[in-house]
Amino acid sequence: MAHDELPETIAAVDFFRDDAAVADPYPYFDALRAQCPVTREPHHGVVMVTGYDEAVQVAQDAGTFSSCLSVTGPFPGFPVPLEGDDVGELIDRHRHELPMSDQLPTLDPPVHTAHRGLLMRLITPKRLKENEAAIREIADRMLDTFLASPDSEFISGFAGPFTLLVIADLLGVPEADREMFRDQLQRRPRAGGIGSTGEDTLAHSPLEFLYARFGDYIEERRREPRGDVLTQLATATFPDGTLPEVGDTVRVAANLFSAGQETTVRLLGSALWIIAEHPEIQGLLREEPHRVPNFVEEVLRMESPVKGDFRLARVPACVGGVDIPAGSTVMVVNGAANRDPRRFEDPTSFDPARPNARQHIAFGRGIHTCPGAPLARAEARVGIERLLERTGDIRISERVHGPADARRFRYLPTYILRGMTHLQLEFTPAGKGPR
Repeated sequence: MAHDELPETIAAVDFFRDDAAVADPYPYFDALRAQCPVTREPHHGVVMVTGYDEAVQVAQDAGTFSSCLSVTGPFPGFPVPLEGDDVGELIDRHRHELPMSDQLPTLDPPVHTAHRGLLMRLITPKRLKENEAAIREIADRMLDTFLASPDSEFISGFAGPFTLLVIADLLGVPEADREMFRDQLQRRPRAGGIGSTGEDTLAHSPLEFLYARFGDYIEERRREPRGDVLTQLATATFPDGTLPEVGDTVRVAANLFSAGQETTVRLLGSALWIIAEHPEIQGLLREEPHRVPNFVEEVLRMESPVKGDFRLARVPACVGGVDIPAGSTVMVVNGAANRDPRRFEDPTSFDPARPNARQHIAFGRGIHTCPGAPLARAEARVGIERLLERTGDIRISERVHGPADARRFRYLPTYILRGMTHLQLEFTPAGKGPR
């Protein structure tokens, strides 16, 4: 659909720059989808894929759609003009000039296949099962401090350090170094950065820290192997049996650490907001804790931590009956697809018992499906279970966020991630019930 056919109210919205789209992107997503599930927006020429089936089609077609700009989208633009009906050679020749070009989400096969294979050797079902006891122990240790006050900020007080320490444990970061990781990586994010709605500046310092630390770990364990997880990381081979360069292993570990931690924080923030805002849902989860896993899936559907990511069409394509020229930047809008009424009945209502909640695409689809999804699910489930077990009631702080009919929340100023920057909660101790 041509963007000049869009109603003025929709066409006027610059999704990538407007603050209103940060606070609540869903009216824009719904309006685009209602007009056409595949629509080129007028401000940056991005093809917005807001329908469920259409999003799955793009996500599963890695041959047609390159992931080279998956985390940057229309900014800063491709280094050279993309002209002709097959821009694959141009993409392959210039992709290294794009930001984050060495990160797993931006890689295409066959390089992606090898690097993802390496990552899957690190996140094995056995390792995840071993990690679950640690997740519970870390959650309780964090809650000992967090619940000491009847009024606490959840994002920085629990979700951030909890998820950071869980991934540190999974990757085998030495206990003595974990406080250093927390000090370095729990700083407040700067304005700008990848996916910012403001001036785009690339904040490299967290990755640089992770590269340096894991580089030291890998080199040391290759010189002096031990019976620990870091040695397994250092000696893990590509699927063809070759030993990766140190830098390749470091990038895979750093990507898991940074990307997995950030998105799980947003998942936990949305989950606790819903629990605290809806006493009937909170009561259901307390009375029937076996419902927590499906509740997590519905949170992922309703408030996808990643609004969407991007693809670049190598050749002409047809998605949902709409022609997409080669060289087009395409946004697979997971946050919109997960509210498509053609897939989810009454999609704007939160239903903790929704039977098909797990059909959401919050973790993506195809070869770029989030490899850390099982870990994120486990972190969210255990974190929620422990919070419910150790409290009698959880509420939104009206002092900070205002009364129920006039809440005030701030969201990350980015067009990629969806999540609150602060969530002040009040607690009643376990055994005392709702206030």
